[in-house]
Amino acid sequence: MTAQSFFDRLLDEGNSEPVEGWDFSWLSGRATEARPSWKCFESLSVRMNTAIAVLDVQTGGGERFAEIISRVPNHPKTLAATESWPPNAEIARDTLRPLGVSVLEVPDDAVFPFEDEMFDLVCSRHPTVTLWTEIERVLQSEGTYFSQQIGDGTNSELTDFIMGPQPISETQRIDRAISLATVAGLEVIDAQEESLPVVFFDIGAVVYFLRKVIWTVPDFSTEKYRERLKLLRHSIEDHGSFKSHSQRFLIEARKPR
Repeated sequence: MTAQSFFDRLLDEGNSEPVEGWDFSWLSGRATEARPSWKCFESLSVRMNTAIAVLDVQTGGGERFAEIISRVPNHPKTLAATESWPPNAEIARDTLRPLGVSVLEVPDDAVFPFEDEMFDLVCSRHPTVTLWTEIERVLQSEGTYFSQQIGDGTNSELTDFIMGPQPISETQRIDRAISLATVAGLEVIDAQEESLPVVFFDIGAVVYFLRKVIWTVPDFSTEKYRERLKLLRHSIEDHGSFKSHSQRFLIEARKPR
């Protein structure tokens, strides 16, 4: 097999795999991403142990919320989730409804379709936008919001390699999140941030990742960026991998009594 045909085969592999939902298991052995030290799933499982009513905002395909529910045998009876993208919402319904979760298709920037003070725990993993006033509204007195978020500059090394140097947004910063939560009337009780290595071992993994995490290269296609992908493939071969970094922050806030 020629080098060129092997390159095309890897592109085809990355292009052909479905990207609906939020399951990254296809990347096993082809890419790795370090996890934050605060152990999001374990920490959220502990909080769900004592919760009565829980809302998962922007649940994706529901895979992560289902995993957390499975960790809590006596999980809360009132469970709800929102998702904006119709293909993911359908997957979330199939995944979560058997677990007793009500799944609603709701735009990320829309008012929550829930009554005031309906939940004592609201969670969200990697939301695209955080509606702090809505979170405050649906939280019960002394209820908490627990969220792991994607910080500005996540995978900027990969973005810049494919697109050329790009400006880094300043909308997803931990200090801004703390300020907005406080303005909404919430008390921030924990805030942490970390930069974590993301390592790709073949160009097919890069293609799959860019198709799935669409904000990394918003106009990505293998046709448009074929020459940059060739260069990246050579870099991976020369160095054994391509390393980028994800920026993550944890914010936990409580609604005062």
